[in-house]
Amino acid sequence: MAPVPSSIEKWYRSRCDGDWEHHWGASIETLDNPGWRIQLDLRETKAEGRTSEWVKINRSVDDWLMYRAAGDKFESSCGRLNLSEALEVFASWYDSRL
Repeated sequence: MAPVPSSIEKWYRSRCDGDWEHHWGASIETLDNPGWRIQLDLRETKAEGRTSEWVKINRSVDDWLMYRAAGDKFESSCGRLNLSEALEVFASWYDSRL
């Protein structure tokens, strides 16, 4: 049985049109505090040009998340156990009413 794709996998698959993926994309990196940094290109998507101020969620020193949209990118940083949450926040933000 094939695995069920996650929201971010579905989003990326919907972008891949033979052109978008050659110019734009996504990156996930580790932070040294420790945590994660995510950047997702919004160019040539329904959210291109959409901006938002930083949203910061601080639950504890290890449980935190922050994100914004700016400069045709969605950016997020989060704690070491919040990567899945950050990707789901992006999917929810992207699918929200423009």
